[in-house]
Parts: sequence; C-alpha cells; structure tokens
Amino acid sequence: MKFIKITISFTVKYTKEGVDFMFPKDVVTATSLDSLLFSISLLGLLIFIGTILRLKVGIFKRLFIPASLIAGALGIILGQYGLGILPKEITDTWGALPGRLITVVFAPMLMGMEIPNVKKVWNKIAPQLYFSYIGDFIQIAIPFLISALILEPIWKVNVMFASIVEIGWAGGHGTAGGMIDVFNAMNWPDGGDLGLTSATVGLFMGIVGGMTIINYGVRKGYTSVLKSEDQIKGDIKGDIIPHSRRKANSMGTLNNDIVESYAFHLALIGIAILIGWIMQALIENYIGIEMPLFPMAMIGGLIVQLLISKTEFNEAVDPQTFQRIQGMALDFLIASAVASISIPVVVKYGIPFLILMVISAVLLLFFFFWAGPRMFRTNWFENAIVNYGFLSGVAAVGLMLLRVSDPHMETEAGESFALRTPLFEPLLGGGLITSLLPVFAVKYGSLKVGIAFLILSILGLILAKVTGFWNNTEKA
Repeated sequence: MKFIKITISFTVKYTKEGVDFMFPKDVVTATSLDSLLFSISLLGLLIFIGTILRLKVGIFKRLFIPASLIAGALGIILGQYGLGILPKEITDTWGALPGRLITVVFAPMLMGMEIPNVKKVWNKIAPQLYFSYIGDFIQIAIPFLISALILEPIWKVNVMFASIVEIGWAGGHGTAGGMIDVFNAMNWPDGGDLGLTSATVGLFMGIVGGMTIINYGVRKGYTSVLKSEDQIKGDIKGDIIPHSRRKANSMGTLNNDIVESYAFHLALIGIAILIGWIMQALIENYIGIEMPLFPMAMIGGLIVQLLISKTEFNEAVDPQTFQRIQGMALDFLIASAVASISIPVVVKYGIPFLILMVISAVLLLFFFFWAGPRMFRTNWFENAIVNYGFLSGVAAVGLMLLRVSDPHMETEAGESFALRTPLFEPLLGGGLITSLLPVFAVKYGSLKVGIAFLILSILGLILAKVTGFWNNTEKA
C-alpha cells in the first residue's frame, strides 16, 4: 500500500513590527480543495475558541452572545483589517462560504414539515402572521423611503442600499451571505459586505435589545409568566448539559447497514439543491431574472417532499435531523460571514449606514410596543418577543428570547410561532420576496418600492382590523 505524506508548515517570522505568521502558498491558494479544507479547519478552530469564550467569559454569557458570532469577531481581529495574521486568501475563502451554506440551510426548510390546516388553526396563527408580515413590510418600506428621500440625494448611495435592512435583519446572516452573488451580479459588490454588517447589527439588536426589553417588560408588568427580574436566568449556568439531562435531538430512521441516517438526509438536501439549480437556470434563461440559489433550493425541497410524501421514504425523514444539519451550517455560516466583512466598505458608507440602522432599531422597538398589545389578545408580550427576535436576527434568537420570558412554554406563543413559519418564511425573512428586493429597487426605484410596501403594511393593518385581530384588550 502506498502512503502519501502531506506536510503543512508554518513559518514564524520576527520583524521590527512584531510577529508575522506566514502560511504556505499552496495551501491558502483559493482554487484548491486543500485550501477549502484548510480554511474550514481554521474556521472550526475559531468556533471552538469562541465556544470556550462563551462558556468562560461572563459578559458573553450574560448577553447570550453565540459562539459563532464570537468566532467571526476573532476572524476580523486576526484578518487583514486587524492583526494581519490570516492572509487575504483565507478570508476570501470564508467570504464565499455563506452563499453556499445558506443553500444547505434553506433546502430542507419545507421538508418533513407539515403545512398546517389553516381553517383549524387560523385563530392561533393569524395574529402571528399579521404581526410578522406587517412588521416585515414596514422593515422594507421605511428604509426604502428614507433612502429615496434622504440618503440617495445627499450621500449618493446605491438604489439597492435600503434592501440591506430586511435582508440582514429579518433575513439574517444566511440570507445576507446568499445575496452576495446577487449584489455582485447587479454591479454593487459593496452590498454583500453591508448586508452582512447589517445582519450583525440586527443580531446584536435581537439578543442585547431583546434581553433589555424582557427586563423592562417584567418591571412594567407586561409579562404573563415572569413576575420579577430575579426569574430571568436564561441559560447562564449549566451550558454543558449533564448526562442525566441529555435528550436525543435527532433520530436514526434507517438501519446503518443500508445508509447512515445523516447521509440519507444530506442526499435529500442535495437533490433539493439540484432541483433549485435547474429552476434557477430556467428562470434566468427564460425570464431574465438572476435569482439566488437558496430560495430555489427551498422550493426544490418542497418538490422533494411532495414526491416522497406518499411513499415509504417519507417515514425515513426526521425533521430534527434536518434541524441539526441546518444548525451546523448556520453556525459556520455566521462565523465565516462576520470574519469576511470588508471593514473599508463599512467605513465608506458609515454615516448613511448608521442612519439606516438607528432608524430601523427605533422602528422595530416602536412596532413591538405599539402592535404587540393590540395584535395579541392574550400573552401579548411573549407572542411579540419571539417575533421581535425573528425580525431583528433569526428564528433561533426569537425562540431564545421566548425561552427566557416563558421558560416552561406555558403560553401558546411557541406553538403559534412554529405553526406560522411555513406560511411566512417561503416569502419573507429570507424568502422569495426578500431575494427580489434588489431587483425591485433597480427596476422601479427605491421610492416606488417603499410606497408599495407601505401600502401593503396599511392593508395588513386594515385586514387585521376587519378580521377581528386588531384590538385594545391589553394595553402597554
């Protein structure tokens, strides 16, 4: 048997300026599979260090900062805009990962998920749907109007500039990473970095802002479950789950002598992505619109689900296994996305970007306290806080805030939020409409887009009132 020996050497060079780490050129060249494996390995090291810091550093524990975000920040510090230890080739490779990983996250989103019977659960999910859709429409409308009336005339920002809010906040790092190729194709490469930075701001707004809102809500008596701030413990202690409390978070559905269960689920994801690629090509060739791959892969996943739903293979699908795969991809996605942000681009758009972020934050806070008690007849705070986390960060942030405010899931908020998900996410918060926002901006202009979504917001409020889901039974 012939063995191949691969040696990777690191050179440490001492200069007057300090220590210079020199990586071998053949490893960091961004065109080789070895380079990809090496870059992912380094990213894994950063996530491991981020996990240690999350477990050991008090401020990270208190603020619930995820390890993936800490890892991304470490990547920036070590990268070309920080200490310069990591070469540009590494961060360039990381910058290409989010657009691919988000496809893995979206492909199984509608696989193994039952679309709820709307007639049976309408009263339960309607307030959640109204709150989500109206909040998302406003998150699109106001930034586009601000951009059209102020930012574009004064700072000459791109007509797509306002799209980074909904893409980064409700869409999250995954959607922002997936939109990099779209912005590049539409001749605005800065949009990718700004979208990722927007997502980072949104994540902080969701976690730190959400915890602040919960403390404030307890003091004001808005919460249904928590009655004192002493009850707000979250998961500060016991981050490593002891053996006695561990539960299976995925299930083996096939005998291992046939195929490993994870391999089977990854195969379904691969088929969904292939279908998405075909759909993407057809749309580009026959309609002329360059769609990102991730929403097409989500539709591909729905097609796969429909094809196997009446077969025995449907019994082999475990939604929790898909969730584990999605969670793993999302952690690496966030770390790589944050680590590859181009700091000069963010500085270049500093003032208009800050204006847009501050307005978006104030807008979301206003919508939470204004619409929450009027939209939800019972437990308004818990129902609104899970959506607040979703509209600012990702679904995981919303569920984390809900677990803090409703530790034992005594309210209906968690179930209602889960039921509304398949009726919302295919379109907004990273769905089809989100992916088309830059196209709308270029084709119709930011002013028309802003007005259109403002009208949709108003129509949503009117419809909520007409159908009896806009009331004042609980006031903030």
